[in-house]
Amino acid sequence: MAAIVKICGIRRVEDALVAAEAGADLIGLMFAPSRRIVDIPTAKGIVTALRQSARGAQVQVVGVFVNETPEQISAIADEVGLDWVQLSGHEWPEVAASLDRPAIKAVRFDDHASEHAWLAQEPTCDSPPLLVDANVAGSYGGAGVVGDWDAAHDLALTRPVLLAGGLTAQNVAAAIAAVQPWGVDVSSGVETDGVKDAGKIYAFVRAVRGA
Repeated sequence: MAAIVKICGIRRVEDALVAAEAGADLIGLMFAPSRRIVDIPTAKGIVTALRQSARGAQVQVVGVFVNETPEQISAIADEVGLDWVQLSGHEWPEVAASLDRPAIKAVRFDDHASEHAWLAQEPTCDSPPLLVDANVAGSYGGAGVVGDWDAAHDLALTRPVLLAGGLTAQNVAAAIAAVQPWGVDVSSGVETDGVKDAGKIYAFVRAVRGA
């Protein structure tokens, strides 16, 4: 089965629609402090535009949060119309269990106690996918640094893994071959000067589909 493609850090309607037309399965909206953060009205506009487009209606929207309360996550998810929630901080498993929609949990092999709790869980058919990103000091993702593919591969043997960290159209096929992930996640790898680049988005999705 082809790897799922997530284009993260979407900030504009036109970029969301390009991602949809290129064949992305998921787009990510940042609700945590970041240069890619979106406000609620912008996020709602992006979701509305996707739902009103033929291809965009098939794309699911992921809200990315860092160390936020479950109540605030759920309130934003309901208002914006998110399909998924991504927990990218040091959230404990209980946070995901308290949410009313599917979650993705980011791990960076950073030796934090909360991450140990996630990795120690016995995998089940309902286990949230784990997004494996690079461990970069002071960063909760989107740094454009390649992560530990060997560790990601070992994790992917027992859990659905969404591989992130420094992926581009040039290296994503090799990453898929090495890790065999459930999906891949890209943000900076499809940007030019910090702005989403339509040509790079199309090239990335083509490289994934051809892997």
